This record gives sequence, C-alpha cells and structure tokens, in this order.
Amino acid sequence: MRASVVGTTVTLAAGALLTAAMTTASASPPDTATPPRHTRAAQPVLVDCLWQRTVRPIDFILACGDGNSRLTGLRWSEWGPGEATAVGVNVVNDCEPYCAAGTFHSYPVTVRLDGAKPWKDRPGVDHYTRISLTYPGDRPEGYQQVMSYPLWD
Repeated sequence: MRASVVGTTVTLAAGALLTAAMTTASASPPDTATPPRHTRAAQPVLVDCLWQRTVRPIDFILACGDGNSRLTGLRWSEWGPGEATAVGVNVVNDCEPYCAAGTFHSYPVTVRLDGAKPWKDRPGVDHYTRISLTYPGDRPEGYQQVMSYPLWD
C-alpha cells in the first residue's frame, strides 16, 4: 500500500512540474528583437482567374467566366517593375452560331502587361493592372489592332 502512495505522489509531482514548465514557456512574451518586415516583391505578378499569382506564365485565361479567350505559348522577353512583354497566340471562340457551338481560332499576338501597383489582397506584392494585346496580322472580328483590358485586383 505504501509503494502505491509513493508512486502516485511521484506521478502527481511530475505532472505538476511539467504543467508549470509548459505554462511558463507559453506565457513568455514574444521575441520582439526582429520585427516582421513587409517588403515589396522583387517583381510584379500576374493574378489569374483563381486569384493565384504567377510570373511568366506559359498560358493565361482572359475570359475567366467561359474560357472563350485565352493566351497560349507565351514566351516572355521582359518581366520587370515597369512592364512585361511576351509573344504568343490568342485563342478566341467565334461563338458562331453561339458560344457552345463556336469554333476556336488562333491569332498571333504580342502581350504587354503594365500598371503595376500593390495588390489589395496580398500586402507587399505588386501586380500588373492592365494587359494590352497587339495583333500584327489577322485578329478576331470586331477587335482593334491593339486591345487593352484592366486586370482584376
């Protein structure tokens, strides 16, 4: 019976010491010697339809709702704080007689991103706010030679 009391006492004492040690550690003030820093990203990002940031994507969907316009085969020659430039193909659905029955056509295009500014959802990250497409030859019906669109924030 005495051995049982001693064993219980030792177990309770060990538990109390462990609890005290854990409480002291968790109650310690946070280390403030190195405050967190919010620095700007080295280069802006392109925000896609799923709100993911990307740099130098190979493909990019322009018409997020239905996918009827997208950029493919992008080859970036520049990606910096002022602008980004690529060549690729704009694949566009003619929606004739309606979009579900339409045909996709490919048009060579030069892509320019600019207007970098801080991204509201990600402090410290700049993102491009405008995309311009330049068609050197054929282009979709109703399109100008240069088309510019705002990008989502």
